[in-house]
Amino acid sequence: MAIQYKNLDEQTRKFMLKELEKDVKEGTLYISPRLNSIGRSKWAKLLEDAIVGHNDDWLATQLNEQQCMKSDEERRLRSGEITKAKVPVNAPETLAEGEFNRFYARGICARAIAEGISEVIVYRGKQVQQPRQESQAMIGKSIDPQALLEDLRKSQGVEPALGIPPGPNSGLTISLP
Repeated sequence: MAIQYKNLDEQTRKFMLKELEKDVKEGTLYISPRLNSIGRSKWAKLLEDAIVGHNDDWLATQLNEQQCMKSDEERRLRSGEITKAKVPVNAPETLAEGEFNRFYARGICARAIAEGISEVIVYRGKQVQQPRQESQAMIGKSIDPQALLEDLRKSQGVEPALGIPPGPNSGLTISLP
């Protein structure tokens, strides 16, 4: 089930696309280590197509249908030993939701800045079975769009310092006030 993005309209999609183009041009687009060679070659275009006219559910479906994910991955054990493990079956959904939401948040921040809006608001866009306490505490919080945009631009592949969006499967995102 996709996140319900309150402000996912043509205007926001334009800002999202500009953010994607920026990452592609600068070579900073996050490429998940769980993508196989097919997935790595298709990732930017699939993400672009999702931004232009779809959502995170569509992106996850494409990752599955086009066989873009690895079946297994290496993991380091506490002992330091490396082992092989199956990639979780929900990996396409987690990747699609996380990255689409990140570009949505970047698009909302860029749009807020362009429109002279001084804050964006955190909300739960998707119900989760066991909401984390930290996530619950963020709902309704106002954030400076310039600070959040800068944080999201420099934190590809890791959780942003400001904690928005907060890790995989949180269901949190942002909106214009």
